Amino acid sequence: MRNLSVVTQFILLGIPNTEGLETMLFVLFLSFYIFTLMGNLLILLAIISSTRLHTPMYFFLCKLSIFDIFFPSVSSPKMLFYLSGNSRAISYAGCVCQLFFYHFLGCTECFLYTVMAYDRFVAICYPLRYSIIMSHRVCAILATGTSFFGCIQAIFLTTLTFQLPYCGPNEVDYYFCDIPVMLKLACADTSALEMVGFISVGLMPLSCFLLILTSYSCIVFAILQIRSAEGRRRAFSTCSAHLTAILLFYMPVVLIYLRPTPSPWLDATVQVLNNLVTPMLNPLIYSLRNQEVKSSLWKFLHNPSFLPEQL
Repeated sequence: MRNLSVVTQFILLGIPNTEGLETMLFVLFLSFYIFTLMGNLLILLAIISSTRLHTPMYFFLCKLSIFDIFFPSVSSPKMLFYLSGNSRAISYAGCVCQLFFYHFLGCTECFLYTVMAYDRFVAICYPLRYSIIMSHRVCAILATGTSFFGCIQAIFLTTLTFQLPYCGPNEVDYYFCDIPVMLKLACADTSALEMVGFISVGLMPLSCFLLILTSYSCIVFAILQIRSAEGRRRAFSTCSAHLTAILLFYMPVVLIYLRPTPSPWLDATVQVLNNLVTPMLNPLIYSLRNQEVKSSLWKFLHNPSFLPEQL
């Protein structure tokens, strides 16, 4: 009987067709990563430090900022490590962890965007009942539920990928361990699993997107019923930041996982945008279009000493 556990580590080949650009990419991606961490940390601290922002909408935004700190941290440190001239090797366990946490954080964010859309739907369509519907208990259940179902989805996808035997080639033609590139290295027929994975990865974001679309269809209808032009403007302004973030999140998912013919270079480029650029832009999107966040951020930056008193 042949040994099916020969592969103990994988070699990350990095972004295709970027040989000789390691130094430039290192500086570029390190800048993105630092700005991502700083931006989301500032949003997080601004929300925590201001009692005015202790509402359901900002509670979910706070969780989004936390996940936007961890999401790029799944793949970026290792990528920066080998771009600086160090080893490209990653252990089998490290590869499993990368894939699990990437999909856990990504799926949780997907569910979180859906919950945030529901929050805006309740706020605009049922403003008088908002505090009752979106109580502290409901918010806690929704926040916990996003992580729980994200974890279930990630466990399923990780198990699906690594229950296959890896006994031959170990060069991952990518900059981190993800499902499509790992299936190519398996020593077994993966056609059925590719279809199951395609359906699983496709159905979850599609279901969430349809729920978001339903929420925003109701929101737009409700906003159009508002007689005051100022009221309509404020309502649209509140929702526009969330819609922009949703589009930035879903476009890469569609391009990477739901295209019939993958392109390694395009996939890697889009994945970098999804892993680094989108989490970096989210703080700008939510702060520039939101006067309350800008005001809190300004106060925190000019008087950070009041944070412990608030906490």
